[in-house]
Amino acid sequence: MSAIDHKQLVAALLPAVLTAGAIEMRHYRAGVTVESKADASPVTIADREAEAVLVAAIAAAAPGVPIVAEEAVAAGRLPALGEMFFLVDPLDGTREFIAQRGEFTVNIALVRNGAPIFGIVYAPACDELYITLAIDAAAMAKVAPREGPVALDDIALTPIRTRAPDPAALVALVSRSHATPETEDFLAQFAVASRTNAGSSLKFCVLASGAADIYPRLGPTMAWDTAAGHAVLSAAGGSVTTLDGAPLRYGNTAAGLRNPHFVAWGTPQPLAPST
Repeated sequence: MSAIDHKQLVAALLPAVLTAGAIEMRHYRAGVTVESKADASPVTIADREAEAVLVAAIAAAAPGVPIVAEEAVAAGRLPALGEMFFLVDPLDGTREFIAQRGEFTVNIALVRNGAPIFGIVYAPACDELYITLAIDAAAMAKVAPREGPVALDDIALTPIRTRAPDPAALVALVSRSHATPETEDFLAQFAVASRTNAGSSLKFCVLASGAADIYPRLGPTMAWDTAAGHAVLSAAGGSVTTLDGAPLRYGNTAAGLRNPHFVAWGTPQPLAPST
């Protein structure tokens, strides 16, 4: 899989993404039993059922490319990673899902040499789909979860781009369920005029859509939590960096695929602190 045709890959995976969303919405409405994984994070049957659908579709669309999926890794199945691999989070924002808040997402990313070059983020409770159309182009659409065939050409896509921020009046996003004192200390360096709490990888998509400027995450995250949203944000003109300004990279198995602290920016480069 040397060359990536973003639109072709989105078209191949879209039916599975919308099916995963339909599965999650059935459980969301009916309620689910919550289990705890070894790291004490919650998991439900919706996570596992959605992941099975997504992994099967990716394997068919891109045979031979390793697939790193959250629940498979939790069960001890981590494939050997090569130059390219997929990252799958079937249900990012499980806490929001359990709490009956709609900010949970289906996430697929393709990583090449540590950088996310393709991404799909789908929020089934919001009917919001975010995709990369090229390495430098992103789009969103309103589409309800469904099972069965779906043609990408039948969906009305709207291009999205980040905005030029006002350094004196930034709009910040912070994690709804994972706020930390370190995050507050980081934001204190900037002139933040307003802030919004939000869940899941949707925060990257809000930045990509030009509705906010900065999202710091000074707390634990995993590669599959962020790579799809990172890809969409980068394609829309933003960036994601570590605290020292280096690009956030993926595939560090020595770290257990845990991310370092990072900041997502609605700009190609980090903003300078105002204090």
